[in-house]
Formats: sequence, C-alpha cells, structure tokens
Amino acid sequence: MTPQAALERGLTELALALPASTRDQLIAYVMLLAKWNRSYNLTAIRDPLAMVSQHLLDSLAVLPHLPLPPQAARLADVGTGAGLPGIPLALARPHWHVALIESNQKKAAFLRQAAIELGISNVEVHEGRAEAWYPDRLFNMVTSRAFAELAAFVAACRHLLAPGGTFAAMKGKNPQAEIKRLPPEVRLRSVLRLRTPLREAERHLVLCELQA
Repeated sequence: MTPQAALERGLTELALALPASTRDQLIAYVMLLAKWNRSYNLTAIRDPLAMVSQHLLDSLAVLPHLPLPPQAARLADVGTGAGLPGIPLALARPHWHVALIESNQKKAAFLRQAAIELGISNVEVHEGRAEAWYPDRLFNMVTSRAFAELAAFVAACRHLLAPGGTFAAMKGKNPQAEIKRLPPEVRLRSVLRLRTPLREAERHLVLCELQA
C-alpha cells in the first residue's frame, strides 16, 4: 500500500472529507518529515507508510471530537515535536490558527521549514518552553500528544488557555490514574476512546477545563 492509498483509506474510515490539495499537503508533510528525519532524528518512525498511520491518521482521529468552531479558533500544540498533531490539524482546518510550541532547536527548525515549504499560513512556531511563553492572545484549546502526564500538562499550560477553553490530551490507554491526580480546580469533561485507522493501538482523548 502506498502512503497516498493509506491516507485515502484512513480518511474514509474517519469520515473526514478533505480537499485533494489538503491530502497532497499531508503527504508532502510526511515526505518532508522522512527526508529531515534521516539527519535530524525527529521521530523513531522511519517509514513514510507507517508515518501515515501512526502520525497523520493518529492526529486527525481527534478532529471530530475537538469542541472548536470551524472558523477563527486558536489552538496551541504543546511539545509538538515534528508538528504532531498540530500540522495535520492546521492543514485540515485552514481557518484555525495553530501555534506549534517546541523547545528542541532542531525540531523547531524543521517546523519553520515545513510551514514555508508546504505553504501553511495558519501556523506560528514558538521555539521555547510552554511554561515561559506568554502570548498576546490566549487559545481556545491547548493540546498535547504524549507531552506529560495530565497534571503536569495542565500546570505547564494553564496560562495559555482562554476563559472557557479546553485542554485536550492525546493518550494511549485510558489514563484513570492520571485523571485522579488532576487538581480540584480542573473539571474532567470527557474521556473518548479513539478509533485510529490502520492501527491496533489503544488511543484516548482526554478533554478537561478549568472551573471558573
């Protein structure tokens, strides 16, 4: 199976209708990631076909479950690494503004180059730690994919979240132990089991918010 065929099959299973130009950009992102990965070690996954299932589709699987408006949303992806899930989400939702936050210099360099080469105009790259960044405008949602355990994620990023905003943490197994360690001012909204095409791995999305 080619990466293109895998993406088409996965999008069909997720019931995500994306324009052909967006699908082309997603594949171009995977190819750029595979190219840079040979020198910069951005991800342990080397094969572009595996990147489609374990990176692209894994990231896009959360899209139907994110409580964000289709227009004018602001999302911060903390510890984005090579741009996951931020770049696939930014490509799929061009009307969202997506901030990619990454402290590793080489990964941040890749993110800037990817935004230029792929023509992604709705992303900004912040090189540095999330804890130390105080942007001019806050975000409707702060997301992470294996950034930290839930309590540490919330503690590091709560200053980035606008009032009424949502934390969205991508996890493997249902993290009930982590949920119990959340501080009392954090309200759990839901824990959703995700169906990720072409993967057998267990995946969950944890949505929570700060109580007023």
